[in-house]
Amino acid sequence: MPTSSSSASPTRKIAAIGAVVALVVALVAIGVAVGKAVEGDTDSAANTPGAAASVSPQEDDGQQKLYDQLAQQTSRRTDGDPLAVGKKDAPVVLVEYADYQCSFCGRFTRETQPELIKKFVDDGTLRIEFRNFTIYGADSERAARASWAAGQQGKFWQMHDELYAKTNKGSALAEDKLVEMARRSGVADLDTFRADLKSPAAAAALKKDQEEGYGIGVQSTPSFLVNGRPIAGAQPSGVFEQTIRQAAEQAKKAGPSGGGEKGRGSGTAEEAK
Repeated sequence: MPTSSSSASPTRKIAAIGAVVALVVALVAIGVAVGKAVEGDTDSAANTPGAAASVSPQEDDGQQKLYDQLAQQTSRRTDGDPLAVGKKDAPVVLVEYADYQCSFCGRFTRETQPELIKKFVDDGTLRIEFRNFTIYGADSERAARASWAAGQQGKFWQMHDELYAKTNKGSALAEDKLVEMARRSGVADLDTFRADLKSPAAAAALKKDQEEGYGIGVQSTPSFLVNGRPIAGAQPSGVFEQTIRQAAEQAKKAGPSGGGEKGRGSGTAEEAK
């Protein structure tokens, strides 16, 4: 997390940002659609055009400062991050908070993310960083640890896509089923995968992601930040594209972001397939 000259503690800073996010949700024109139960889920129900208000073309300085602060707090830009796709210093970072039992998270992965990779990641504009934000209990946590474990062998995105190929819930996410998914995803050492899945390091990685999400006020899945601009739910591709273009334009005005290596972690998007 970037350092600051402020004397406030990191915990108090994050809490303050969460309070501001709540204010943005309530008052600012960009809005965040509130998640509602759909078909027995508590996934965000903001999944129709207009459910999440688009970003205003003319954002005031106060809004932009909020976005910048949120982006600084949440965009990790870590070298070789297996849970990221896109060059480290892309001008726009989309952070996704998701649960593997969330049907709308799966919809985003299957329908929207491939288009965003094709249009924005492959040309160096966008980086996508995934966060395991588990809200459905032990089965979700096991699946999240499994995705992290696959990432330790360079197969996070393959496992991620396998988990979201259809909506898997409950016993479909038992350990033996996850091992089989890992095998299909190309994970080479399944014994190491099992050990990593149960490791303290996996638990710590999940805790870090969850604390980050809760700290900024995430309440439902999927939730997104695009350079700090919030989007809730599996919105149509156009909502993401508009927000990414606006964020890229703002980043261009603020100054060049520099070069970097493309890809999922350190390779290209195609190489990670």
